[in-house]
Amino acid sequence: MTGITASSAGADVPTGVFQVQAQEQIVFGKPAEVAVLELARQRGARRVFLTSGRTLGGLQNGPLQRIAASLGELHCGTFAAITAHSPREDVIAGAQAARAAGADLLVAVGGGSVIDATKAMLGAIWMNMDSPAAMEPYRTGVPADQARRIEAPAAPLRLIAVSTTLSASEFTPIAGVTDSATHTKQSFTHRLFAPVAVVLDPRATLDTPLDLLFNTGIRAVDHAAESFCSPFANPATEALALQGLKLLYRGLPAMQADPADLNARMTAQFGMWQAIAGFAGGARMGASHGIGYALGATFGIAHGHTSCIMLPAVLQYNAAHNAVRQRELSIAMGQPDIPAHRLIGDLIRGLKQPSRLADVKIGAEHFEEIARRALVYPNLRDNPTPLTTTDQVVEVLRLAA
Repeated sequence: MTGITASSAGADVPTGVFQVQAQEQIVFGKPAEVAVLELARQRGARRVFLTSGRTLGGLQNGPLQRIAASLGELHCGTFAAITAHSPREDVIAGAQAARAAGADLLVAVGGGSVIDATKAMLGAIWMNMDSPAAMEPYRTGVPADQARRIEAPAAPLRLIAVSTTLSASEFTPIAGVTDSATHTKQSFTHRLFAPVAVVLDPRATLDTPLDLLFNTGIRAVDHAAESFCSPFANPATEALALQGLKLLYRGLPAMQADPADLNARMTAQFGMWQAIAGFAGGARMGASHGIGYALGATFGIAHGHTSCIMLPAVLQYNAAHNAVRQRELSIAMGQPDIPAHRLIGDLIRGLKQPSRLADVKIGAEHFEEIARRALVYPNLRDNPTPLTTTDQVVEVLRLAA
């Protein structure tokens, strides 16, 4: 028996790992209150604890209230005080409330900040963290001699996520949390932070302001563009990113044209799911995300707005290195002869979102500080054109000015 000898053409065969998330179901199109009750019963839950933000918590008949009513006696409590950027203080307060309620299942109802905070709550509950300072050894990037691992118990408390924006936090095991003391965005991660189930119900987005849907939709576009252009992309992640971009580019303007169109909202939800899937699978985000973290943590700018401002500038900066690859983004948007940064910039402006640093009152006097803070994040080194100096970051910021 004679084996086949690999040809020299096989020397560049791609290698890597595609990460499969610890998720069992993505339920789409079904009313959230129906889906959550079914999922809770499937898991045998008896004490379901809800988390959300103050805006949704203050509604009379929003998605949070409908889910609580549907759960009936299974509903053991609600913590609806999570604020933007998921401060450590909110994580600990929510964890203490869920622990006191004897929760056996968490359900996060909201956008990225709510879902990120609830993911981090899992770690706080598992590890009995009782203060914001107690979280410090568990974050990524802590010095090795101080670091501690988050360990899940044998039968860990898990999370179901009901998304009301397009930020897509529900599809990753990473919890982005802000350290209020240093105004720094930090990450906490565990495989089982990924929600065991995700509910995508376009009706659950109807109480979300359109402005928030649009800027988180551009955040999803950022996921698609940066994961496709990532040096760590592979044929599996590429296909997901391009499909996500195609759906978002169609769904966001359709939602703007008719805000009551549930099919347009569902298209955008599918788009944000596919757009993040490449990153969740192993591709990495680049400088738009890294600089955005610095802008968000330092100046309180919403993550969606940081993507609106930084993504076109980063694509323009990277084009000298990967213009051929970026053309695939333009093809996905149906206009192959127009640079991707222009198409995405036009989409952002068409959705009436901030597109320049000047739109959020950030001038050149802040560029050096932003650059120093941004270089902390590995996304800048993972950029198609690695950014390793403040001068390089300032050059990108000037493109976004």
